Amino acid sequence: MHFYISSGGAKRVTISKGGGCFWKVMKVMKVKGSNRRFSYRSVLPTVIIAAVLLPFLFIRTAFLALESASHCSSTTNCIGWRLWPGFFREGDTSMMTSRPGALHTYRPSKTPQMHLTRRLGDEMKRAFIEAKEEEATDTSSFLSFNDLVADVTSSPQKDIKTFVSKTKLLKMDRAMELARLKGSIYRHLASIGVPKSMYCLSLRLAEEYSINARARSPLLEVESISRLTNNSYHHIAVLTDNILAASVVVSSAVKSCGQPEKMVFHVITDKKTYAPMHAWFALNPVGPATVEVKGLHQYESATDLNKGLLEVMEIYRSMREHYYQHGGGIGGYGRLEVLRPSCFSLLNHLRIYLPKLFPELEKMIFLDDDVVVQRDLSPLWGLDLNGKVNGAVSSWDGDDGRKRCFGGRFADHLNFSDPIISSGFEHDRCAWLDGMHVFDLQAWRGTHITQNYLRWLKINQDSGFTLWHLGALPPALLAFDGHMHRIDPSWHLSGLGHQQSDVDRGMLKAAAVIHFSGPAKPWLEIGSPKLRSLWTTHVNFSSEYVQSCRLM
Repeated sequence: MHFYISSGGAKRVTISKGGGCFWKVMKVMKVKGSNRRFSYRSVLPTVIIAAVLLPFLFIRTAFLALESASHCSSTTNCIGWRLWPGFFREGDTSMMTSRPGALHTYRPSKTPQMHLTRRLGDEMKRAFIEAKEEEATDTSSFLSFNDLVADVTSSPQKDIKTFVSKTKLLKMDRAMELARLKGSIYRHLASIGVPKSMYCLSLRLAEEYSINARARSPLLEVESISRLTNNSYHHIAVLTDNILAASVVVSSAVKSCGQPEKMVFHVITDKKTYAPMHAWFALNPVGPATVEVKGLHQYESATDLNKGLLEVMEIYRSMREHYYQHGGGIGGYGRLEVLRPSCFSLLNHLRIYLPKLFPELEKMIFLDDDVVVQRDLSPLWGLDLNGKVNGAVSSWDGDDGRKRCFGGRFADHLNFSDPIISSGFEHDRCAWLDGMHVFDLQAWRGTHITQNYLRWLKINQDSGFTLWHLGALPPALLAFDGHMHRIDPSWHLSGLGHQQSDVDRGMLKAAAVIHFSGPAKPWLEIGSPKLRSLWTTHVNFSSEYVQSCRLM
């Protein structure tokens, strides 16, 4: 088949079909006006394309030139790596800088600023590695970053490696200081907080006191009231507002005693805790022992006692404000210590007035609320104090003849840089352990111990609260000076509240009274699990109030 196309003699195309299935172009005639190389219609697209591509090409070339000036041995190599990455190997040494310590693989940055940042980071990384491998010779610390910069820039020989080493030391010192501060804060909050379960117990018992006649029933029968002032009985005083702790002290002492019917417990608490404390011992009697619960509001008739307590608490209120404003006074004590309730609790300072609280009694054992009695305390009533007032564990003589102080020395509690203290006391004298005492109240009434206690508080106030460290023990050490009798160390083992899980098991088992002195009380979660079982053994878990409040 033949097909002809003709247009005014300008051109002619002949198409023929051969074999019946294929088209074949046979001949293309010469186009008329073939002397024109391009048409004016192709000019405009060419210009547009060039206008779009040329700026991008120029910018890209400029960036490659800037980067090649810092990294590459020649601009051509860098441009070639960019344009033909397959031709240049990734690990080609021609793409690396000649500086020692440079990275092995060149990875060009997107901007010059990012590239300079990466270079500085590489230098710092290399210096950190070298400083880590070599032992630091300068361990001086700096108070601020400005001091560090001034120290580094003061000598022209110090390089970036020295700067990095000093920066690491400064950073580690700050991190350790911050960690210690956080640890102190968390530990302080954990030690002063009252668990929710113990709040629950107090509220449940207070409610029971108001609606249950049995919870309000007298703790003593009429015929047993005379025991409270009978000196033939063994009297034990416990001053606390912790219901569960008081129950452990009483129950452990009763279980350990050979003659519990001879024991009389005097539990003194504050006004808000009186109702639940009374309800607990009314609903959980510890017979055949006798228990008396009294609140501070029931001593309102004792005008001399109230006047002295108000004076003591006023001094301690001033002490609290002073310590808080000045960071805790001497010894580096912080503001956290001044917020500890035990330091300024009225019950904690009430023991100095025991002769007035119990005017008919001649002898008494005093126990803190964080102790557990493991042995019969009856032999203490036959103990001769040799005319002294306070019988407590103080020290013992070692096999080498040297004296060991269980409660530390006076220098650990008092400020012997003040002439008021250094002129009247020996700095190496052993302090006695607080928490378990045998008091001869009759001998106490013949002394001026209570007056001296108040006098030393006023002297310390007048001197700016600098005579001793924060706490209730230092003024008691001064007031009882010359009136203390040392008893056998097996009667009292202290310090279990400092999480001492490595306590000698022989001493722990032989001690008549174990004392959880320190922040880690056994009813708190921060208490040592290994030692807590010694305390929880005496908790009455069969009580419905303990179970409902999910104690321990």
